[in-house]
Amino acid sequence: MNENIRIQEVDSVEKPPKARVGNAPETPERQKDYLEGFLAQKPAVSAPSEPDGDLYEAVIAALKEIYDPEIPVNIYDLGLIYNVEINDGHAVVSMTLTTPNCPVAESMPGEVELRVGAVPGIGDAEVNLVWEPAWSPANMTDEARLELGML
Repeated sequence: MNENIRIQEVDSVEKPPKARVGNAPETPERQKDYLEGFLAQKPAVSAPSEPDGDLYEAVIAALKEIYDPEIPVNIYDLGLIYNVEINDGHAVVSMTLTTPNCPVAESMPGEVELRVGAVPGIGDAEVNLVWEPAWSPANMTDEARLELGML
């Protein structure tokens, strides 16, 4: 055994005193709940064709189903969609391509028009292909960058 270790024996240990409720301060009267009015308010309902509206989100979901044939990422996360406007069932999508010489320059806008036009609630769709501002990898979402190993 180690000679430097000392063991002290004790007969008993005092128990700590118990908490006493009688010494507690008086409970104040409950104030009116400040959240009562806030919780009673109904959330603002977005118009279906506005961002965060059901129809708008359905169009975005349709765009996320279209993939660039050369890059395994959907065109929305790739940053090719610049704007989506919906007015009375008419959708206008402004988009670009990665380059003007893109092999799908002729077919991609038509596919976007067909997919968006097929969303329930959209009567017809129009695609505006724009080149300004030019697409760059900075337009991609973090999900796209992760998919491509850029994060």
